[in-house]
Amino acid sequence: MKVYRKILKFTTILFLLTLIIVYYLFSSFTSPKSDEVIIEKFNKTVKPIITQENFKGFKYRKLTIKRDTILPTLIFVHGTIGSSIDFAEYMKDSLLLSKVNMISYDRIGYNFKDKNPVQESIAFERDMLSDIIKDLNPNKTIILGYSYGGPIALATKQKVNKIILLAPAVYSKVEPMPWAINLYKSSLTRWLIPDVWKEASKEKISHRKDLQRFENNWKNTPNKIISIHGTNDWIVPYENSIHLQNQLPKNQFELISIKDAGHGLVWSNFKEIKQELLKQLD
Repeated sequence: MKVYRKILKFTTILFLLTLIIVYYLFSSFTSPKSDEVIIEKFNKTVKPIITQENFKGFKYRKLTIKRDTILPTLIFVHGTIGSSIDFAEYMKDSLLLSKVNMISYDRIGYNFKDKNPVQESIAFERDMLSDIIKDLNPNKTIILGYSYGGPIALATKQKVNKIILLAPAVYSKVEPMPWAINLYKSSLTRWLIPDVWKEASKEKISHRKDLQRFENNWKNTPNKIISIHGTNDWIVPYENSIHLQNQLPKNQFELISIKDAGHGLVWSNFKEIKQELLKQLD
């Protein structure tokens, strides 16, 4: 019996220590990064200019890589949860940089040490994006929206060169609600959630209702739309892109499917997406 108790005590302590370590690593990995950490993600020859910008009284961080004023500009819009460095591999790729300037930014609620809440509004995010691109030549402006960034890009009212979507969350009827959201919903477990994930949970919960204001009118976009989606995406199902395909005319919409890819395709399928981007930039 004493041996059994010792084993049980040791197992319990080991489990708790493992849980604490996993939580710490998870929290550290997903939390917004400082400017210094962001710079480390790049290399000596490619470093973004980091600026603090303002929109409607909110401060946010913007990363800019501008090499040639003649080149078009590609603006990245991250998802939920996400940040400006989600696209670091693209922003430091020499071949892509030979064809396009790039901008990425942290949406409100996802900035480093951000005390502001997420805005839970596609309309707000659309207007913020419009403010970011207002001084760019629209004929040389390309917007890329990933996941929750998809409907933000798609809602843009300005005519731009084109809009590229990666696994866009644009259709409320197929919007899944992960079980982990319950940890945020319950006051008993909410304290366990890292702050940035609390913000992401709020945005996820409100997203389905917010989408209903837009999802039947995506056809009103004035822009050429390219959607790149993994067929094995269970976080933002492939049906989202099918919904767009059913709304938009063939000469305005192109669906590029990546077989068996999941929602993390922006990282896991970098080579395929890079090639598709190069095609769109030629």
